[in-house]
Amino acid sequence: MSHDPAKGPSCFLENQHTTCFEYLTPEEQELVNKNRIELNYKKGEILAKQGTFASHIIFLNEGLVKVYLEGRPKDLILKIVPSNHLIGLPSIYDGNNRFIYSVATYSASTVSLIDISLFKQLLSNNSRFATKIINILNEDTALIYGRFFCLTMKQSHGRVADILLCLANRVYKSPQFELAISRNDLADLTGLASESVIRIFKEFKDENLISIDGKMIHILDSEGLEKISSIA
Repeated sequence: MSHDPAKGPSCFLENQHTTCFEYLTPEEQELVNKNRIELNYKKGEILAKQGTFASHIIFLNEGLVKVYLEGRPKDLILKIVPSNHLIGLPSIYDGNNRFIYSVATYSASTVSLIDISLFKQLLSNNSRFATKIINILNEDTALIYGRFFCLTMKQSHGRVADILLCLANRVYKSPQFELAISRNDLADLTGLASESVIRIFKEFKDENLISIDGKMIHILDSEGLEKISSIA
């Protein structure tokens, strides 16, 4: 799949993650189900801490999380992950048994933990499953490149338009949604000051690109936002 970072939203993965388990045999699926651990997290809790030992691969059953690199004075958000996605795949490499990033919830979330040794065993024994995971990792890499392009090459209005399109098309799958992400989070996602994000939201509203009612956002002109997003 080709990926042009200058075109379209760049903050979310395509949903290959759920389908990867379809490549497991019934026996392998049963093994995963028997050994997985299900946990619930509240909004704002940490799922994984950068630099800590990674004993499990995380599958996000329900919820919305951010994947980020910890830094000073600000963290760098690499991606937003909606439900039905795997988290922590870089930890499957031999010689790397730690999380290379942190993960925190934007909303109440439910995850399944899959033992990393079991996950590696499945990769070794099932070539079709391994190929699918490689595809996911490649897609993830393309997404990160897109994020860096967005943050370094796009103007401020393009960054905000990019995030709004991502939320509508990839997370909520609706042009109208309740924003679970704070203005400060949006500022971190776009690399802008929160005041700038608020100002651009108002401009988009005045230009009838979006409507805002409290935390409810309605995308009125997706084509207009796409044009703004594609301008580098």
